[in-house]
Amino acid sequence: MRAHERFLKYITFDTQSDENSVSCPSTAKQKVLGEYLANEMREMGLSGVSMDENGYVYGTVPASAGSEEAPVMAYIAHMDTSPAASGKDVKAVITHEVTADGERDVIRSDGTTLLGADDKAGIAEILTAAEILLQDPDAVHPEVRVVFTPDEEIGRGTDLIDMDKVNASYAYTVDGGEVGELTYECFNASSARIVIRGESYHPGDSYGKMKNAILIAQEFIAMLPADETPAATRGREGFYHLEEIRGDVSCCVLNYILRDHDRNILGKREETVRQAAGLLNEKYGGVEAEITESYANMIEAIMPKYAFLLDRVREVYREMGIVPDEEPIRGGTDGARLSFLGLPCPNLGTGGHDFHGPHEYITIQSMDKATEVLVRLAAKFAAEDRQ
Repeated sequence: MRAHERFLKYITFDTQSDENSVSCPSTAKQKVLGEYLANEMREMGLSGVSMDENGYVYGTVPASAGSEEAPVMAYIAHMDTSPAASGKDVKAVITHEVTADGERDVIRSDGTTLLGADDKAGIAEILTAAEILLQDPDAVHPEVRVVFTPDEEIGRGTDLIDMDKVNASYAYTVDGGEVGELTYECFNASSARIVIRGESYHPGDSYGKMKNAILIAQEFIAMLPADETPAATRGREGFYHLEEIRGDVSCCVLNYILRDHDRNILGKREETVRQAAGLLNEKYGGVEAEITESYANMIEAIMPKYAFLLDRVREVYREMGIVPDEEPIRGGTDGARLSFLGLPCPNLGTGGHDFHGPHEYITIQSMDKATEVLVRLAAKFAAEDRQ
């Protein structure tokens, strides 16, 4: 099968994750796709296939003859789709388009849902590459671990991953944008929760007594730099992002995410939040700030020791005539967390665009190309590790 054929089946599964759920996976429907994938992997001939109680799917492509001693590599993708738009009853529409860059066959939804290329395209490309490695007698490759995770879209993709089952020396997540993307640098990230406790009185009898938590929250927001928000920053510029505000006169809660590619600058952002909360607490009382680290910039865990993981991808891209896109990602990946768990894990693009909404699309040609990248990369690791 070609990758897009698998993909068109996978997007019929509704696997939207739920950030308000405390279970793992956050939605039981993710395990329905997980069971389907596990069965498909067994039928293809992968060994050691399993799905655990938390919805993580594992399997292995055995090494080709002569490559049994090469270090194990892993390809990883996630099964869930974003809560930002519906992933139920996805109806794919394929159009043939002629552009200045050539002809392409574009897969979109009908505009009422997201498509699901993030990251069912990665799953389809990994399993198509696995099938090629298993069926082609001339394919040379190390042992390749295949891992599919739940809940990546809500930041929990590696929370309960079994590293003993992964048991690889290095890995790549297959997720994200255009073929040629090579991501090994992401934000340092933390979250800030500001709790403001006010004093509520009848508005006709409030003089000198009422403390309106909503107005105090407004003061707090005004104390942060207005031009350092996601809408006003790009490239390596970090930001303060107010994700949620809820409450009333008596209590108001603000939830922020703080981001920066530079860990020291992120620390300064955290201190700015603490100082603003402290000043308001001195003025009004009842103001608290809780800051929690989310993830760190993966480049710190990959460079320089594992620079060869990047070099080998660049070699494959060069052989295929692909121009690498190595811009730092303005977000985070499962690979960032895995890298700090001891499994260096850059990210490779799938060919998808405009994720998390009804304008999402991917082309059949880019999926074929991404699959070829994975096959060639496995061969390169086997060949170089035997030298």
